[in-house]
Amino acid sequence: MTGEILFTILVLAVGLERVAELAVSRRNAAWSLARGGVESGRGHYPFMVVLHTGLLIGALAEVWIRRPDVVPVLAWAMLALVTVSQGLRWWCVATLGRQWNTRVIVVPGAARVTGGPYRWIPHPNYVAVVLEGLALPLVHAAWATAIVFTALNATLLATRIRAEDAALARLA
Repeated sequence: MTGEILFTILVLAVGLERVAELAVSRRNAAWSLARGGVESGRGHYPFMVVLHTGLLIGALAEVWIRRPDVVPVLAWAMLALVTVSQGLRWWCVATLGRQWNTRVIVVPGAARVTGGPYRWIPHPNYVAVVLEGLALPLVHAAWATAIVFTALNATLLATRIRAEDAALARLA
């Protein structure tokens, strides 16, 4: 099996993980909204969807079109980071429980979660996103995708974190 095929399988697996994530998110968002949850930051959400979809498509396109040489030590290190990012993401999901979703929805009167990875990092899910966005393309040396996603994601996260922090401040 060629490296491109193995990389495609990896990207498809990450894509399936994202579908599972969206199913959990929709269920949790409905739960939050039914309890009076207020959504913030709607304006940036479509860009986030396009950017994250672009990460997967861009990585595949770059690998299949450019066919970069893979450096095995880099590939294995980046695959380890992709695995760590997935673990961190699902630790965030488990820690936040029904309060986790891909949107910024805060239920008035809900307690701010300070356990799990939130004990040490204010936005650990975004750490997972940054790690994955850099590491996934680099598993197969898709440098351009890694750089473009990381730069665009930095801008998006600055907006997203401001919206989320403002929404969470209303819980205090």
